Amino acid sequence: MTTAETTAPTTNAKLLSFVEESAAMLKPDGIYWCDGSTEEYQVMAKAMVDAGTAMWLNPDKKPNSLFVRSDPADVARVEDRTYICCENEADAGPTNNWKAPAECKELMKGLYDGCMAGRTLYVIPYSMGPVGSPIAKIGIILTDSPYVVANMHIMARVGTAVLDVLAGSEDFVRGIHSVGYPLTGPKQSDLPWPCDAENKYITHYPETREIWSYGSGYGGNALLGKKCHALRIASVQARDEGWMAEHMLILKLTSPAGEVKYVAAAFPSACGKTNLAMMNPTVEGWKVETIGDDIAWMKFGDDGRLYAINPEAGFFGVAPGTNYDSNPNAMESLKSNSVFTNCGLTPDGDVYWEEMDETPESCVDWLRRPWTPDCDRTASHPNARFTAPAAQCPVIADEWEDPAGVPISAILFGGRRASTQPLVIEATDWEHGTFLGASMSSEKTAAASGGLGQLRFDPMAMLPFCGYHMGDYFKHWIELGAKGGDKMPKIFYVNWFRKSPEGKWLWPGFGENSRVLKYVFERCEGSADAVESPIGLMPAEGAIDLSGLDVADADWAELMKVDKGEWLEVTKAIEEHFAKFGDKLPAELSAQLDALKGRLS
Repeated sequence: MTTAETTAPTTNAKLLSFVEESAAMLKPDGIYWCDGSTEEYQVMAKAMVDAGTAMWLNPDKKPNSLFVRSDPADVARVEDRTYICCENEADAGPTNNWKAPAECKELMKGLYDGCMAGRTLYVIPYSMGPVGSPIAKIGIILTDSPYVVANMHIMARVGTAVLDVLAGSEDFVRGIHSVGYPLTGPKQSDLPWPCDAENKYITHYPETREIWSYGSGYGGNALLGKKCHALRIASVQARDEGWMAEHMLILKLTSPAGEVKYVAAAFPSACGKTNLAMMNPTVEGWKVETIGDDIAWMKFGDDGRLYAINPEAGFFGVAPGTNYDSNPNAMESLKSNSVFTNCGLTPDGDVYWEEMDETPESCVDWLRRPWTPDCDRTASHPNARFTAPAAQCPVIADEWEDPAGVPISAILFGGRRASTQPLVIEATDWEHGTFLGASMSSEKTAAASGGLGQLRFDPMAMLPFCGYHMGDYFKHWIELGAKGGDKMPKIFYVNWFRKSPEGKWLWPGFGENSRVLKYVFERCEGSADAVESPIGLMPAEGAIDLSGLDVADADWAELMKVDKGEWLEVTKAIEEHFAKFGDKLPAELSAQLDALKGRLS
């Protein structure tokens, strides 16, 4: 889509200079300043449909919703091509790929030179968080992709209102994104999904608050407000400014008496994060509402407590596995005004993905091939996505856009563990809780009977997203705990996935997880008892409400068992994991590990 150049709706000198200097390098046919209007979204949608990138779904099935197929070579994050470019390599740490900023920018400038020829440069002003919130941050994305503009309309607050808040400030993150497919001649035709599959780079410059992305049009590679800004750059901003940018859901929990507490939770992928954020509780009288399903930014309020906002405005969810059993509220959220990428397409113009409630007799798969349930392949890509406005979620909390944020009472960590890890434990204090988060893990393989599955550590679920040395990140957590003192949230570690030695699930999960949330709530208000164990505080007998739940006494005992021999094996894995951080590992975490070994021995 080529659009006539529009007049810049700002006098911000730094922003105008950024756009002007970038345009001289990118060489687009024109510049379009996004205003964030409904009309603009429809213009972007039409551009995608006209280009063959998208098609409208059946309005009787999914009103005002788009169906998109990407290039098969551009379907997911490219972590091996994702770089943290800080001046000192040691500052990137062992969990990030590093390039020197000057060297990487020279590489990127070569790729960027003329890469928007024949295209429009869209300037997207966006706010991560409610516009004007003291916790929110502003960014600018320059892109040549209408798909990015449309998705950012859903995922962030976009447009002129953001520029009004920015005014003359120089405090904004600068992002450049290009699909890397210039239209250099009159005979060169565009592609439905242009990209440069051989030269993808997602590069971050945390010290100068910049993101340069090239070659991919997909997901977090291109929607720079998501993981790039909201976690990789924001984690560095948070360290520098004394707050927290975390890969966490935020939920509102209301008791039958009308008392409210807010809970944040960090889980690796495939551990039920979105399901928990939108849960329908099974415990009578309790209510769960959604503040956010993926990212939490938390700052200290005047009262010394941590207040959190969801910096996003939409859900960018993995489609396969989402259904009315696993997450009915997500299914309701995406019934209209959504974008679906790399799903199957049914004969009646609707979308399909694996584990959806109803399986069609046939459809066209994400690679445009005929598909039936008898096929030995999936109809959707495993990373097929939906982009849906958070405001459409039927359990979105009234205060989800409160600029002041919501006060966090508890933080949950958790992984997928078939053995060893009980259903729930509580940290004895913030420092111990930091240790639990820093040693958070899931099993790569199913645990053998009585044995231990191979662990994949994902500290605080931030392994791919921390923009600096993770040892320093742990230190930041400890320092914030010292600052907040007894007003910091309680920290818990949960595991919905424990199995019996015979391989049977011991806990039903899904809505029944509300029983654990009820216990967390009651621990925060001091009305539930806990007992000490070598690994942390555990629920006292009867502290978790199991009324009406068919869990055998033997299964409950297995679910809550702490086997000292297994845990001593875990400490060896934690020690090996911590060794990666060298002398950057805070002494407090080494002391926590030593103390755990002592208690187990």
